[in-house]
Amino acid sequence: MNENLNYYEKVGLKVGLEVHQQINTKQKLFCKCPTIMVENGNFKTIKRFLRPSKSELGEVDPAALFEYMKHKEYIYEIPEEASCLVELDEEPPHELNQEALEVALMVALMLKSNPVDEVHVMRKVVIDGSNTTGFQRTAIIAMGGYVNDEEGNVEIKTLCLEEEAARKIAETEDKVIYRLDRLGIPLIEIATAPTIKTPQQARRVALRIGRILRATGMVKRGLGTIRQDLNISISNGARVEIKGVQDLNLIPKIVEYEVQRQLKLLEIRDELIRRGVKAEELESQIIDITEILKESKSKLIRKTVMEGGGVYAVKLRKFKGLLGMEIQPNRRFGTELSERAKLMGGVEGIIHSDELPGYGISQEDLNKIMKYMDVKDEDAIVIVCGKYENCKRALEAVVQRAREALIGVPEETRAANDDGTTRYSRPMPGAARMYPETDIRPIPITEDILNKIKSKLPEDPEETIRRYIVKYGLSRKLAEELIDSDRGKLFEEIVAKWSENATLIASTITYTINSLKNKGLPVENIKEESLKKIFDLISRGEMAKEAIPEVLEYITVNPNVDVEEAVKILGKGGISIEELEKIVREEIDKAKDVIRERGMKAMGLLMGRIMGIVRGRIDGKIVNETVKRMLEEELKSLKQS
Repeated sequence: MNENLNYYEKVGLKVGLEVHQQINTKQKLFCKCPTIMVENGNFKTIKRFLRPSKSELGEVDPAALFEYMKHKEYIYEIPEEASCLVELDEEPPHELNQEALEVALMVALMLKSNPVDEVHVMRKVVIDGSNTTGFQRTAIIAMGGYVNDEEGNVEIKTLCLEEEAARKIAETEDKVIYRLDRLGIPLIEIATAPTIKTPQQARRVALRIGRILRATGMVKRGLGTIRQDLNISISNGARVEIKGVQDLNLIPKIVEYEVQRQLKLLEIRDELIRRGVKAEELESQIIDITEILKESKSKLIRKTVMEGGGVYAVKLRKFKGLLGMEIQPNRRFGTELSERAKLMGGVEGIIHSDELPGYGISQEDLNKIMKYMDVKDEDAIVIVCGKYENCKRALEAVVQRAREALIGVPEETRAANDDGTTRYSRPMPGAARMYPETDIRPIPITEDILNKIKSKLPEDPEETIRRYIVKYGLSRKLAEELIDSDRGKLFEEIVAKWSENATLIASTITYTINSLKNKGLPVENIKEESLKKIFDLISRGEMAKEAIPEVLEYITVNPNVDVEEAVKILGKGGISIEELEKIVREEIDKAKDVIRERGMKAMGLLMGRIMGIVRGRIDGKIVNETVKRMLEEELKSLKQS
């Protein structure tokens, strides 16, 4: 990746982060339901349709209108253990959760943000079905503050407390299924100013914010409990919001690929201007070409016709060669048109002339289409198969996206793919989506509340890392791994008893457990008490440190077996110095001829044989010292004789 600061300054890169983190409170934000996920049960269901309405300013939010035009039906699974009438929008919200508010204020103070004098809850229009109400409740808790970074402090704009959305379970062409267990879980949203300068800085800032959130000890862990949104723009480009990034290591790649995408879209704009393309020339004139292709050998077209569908096309004047232009790795401008077609028309995709012949459509078929549609050499065509109404909406969306190409980069919301590329989600929401929540009273933030929170602020993660390095002699990398593992408290409990093993303790509860997790083993079966017991056995000489990975692996697949029993079953119980010396004596006696010939060089041979017998039962350092001492004694005895 190109991490040259001068390069990103030249293209005018600006990145802002929005970090969303679930809070691990006992109850939801506006009711007393527990904040748990329900995987199994007899769920009741309800069906709803959501419609956009005008705001108090008389405007309809474009993102809400876009979702409505998908004509989706929303089905909600209702787990009685984790939802109530508040989630169903059949009862007004209760008072805002005081525990969640205090956690949000704690994070605000750690970020040096300025808490508001009074908390006012707002409604934010959301009609993608993820909120039964058609809006999300949110409240600004603090403004200002900053995140430290080696490239300069990054300003915090706002810190909000809001309700988490419902959990999407499944989606088809005409409906979405949500579960209401997640709806209403308290969520902290931290938004930075768009002053992040490079892809790697974006990752560092997200990591720093995540560490501060985890330092409270009051946030949920696991997949989906924290996610990042990225607001990215370049000079002459546009602000694009990329939502739902869960892997921090993917952030730099997403930023780089979005810069690449916007630069390529600007190239396409400049080329269209050079060709003299006008927006009014791009018409949604949809042409039925089913009859033209009735002799085509394309399996796709034959299947469409057999199912009662048709084949339709539009002409894009002077777009030849541009639809096949790569704008992100393995993604072309035609991909952007296809995404609009899929979302608006519910079609499987598009076929465009830059990739023809192809899909079973021959050159002869293409020639017939071009002639029938009066397509010139510099023009392009886009083809869609399916029901007419679906194809009509799809091709209208294609033409609209083609018109936007004359602007360059459209402002829009995109979703992150696993490879760092992105896909279109919806238009960027407008200011009209926010309005006051009238069912919840404002909450004053008093000095007493703030002083109470200040008295129990946790240690800053950077200070904790420095303390681990200075006090326990950990490397910075290991100290950071420990902080990010969320096992720092456990480390401090164990190291308080066996400080001489600090590095071993830290590496065990980070690297060793992560290694087992990467092997697909259920590391959640390793309890804190088991880890404490392991180091207790090691300190008493009843287990060697070399046996730690094997014992932990055994526990992951045998969770009902305690540590001492696992050590016994595996034959990893410690041996005394006397037993070790007896084994060494026996091996020295067997190798006397080699010892006479090689002297101290026989050390390697002896260590190999003895470790094969005692490995995992006694510290290898003790074995080495014992073998060396007894070998020297043997050589001295041989010399005297």
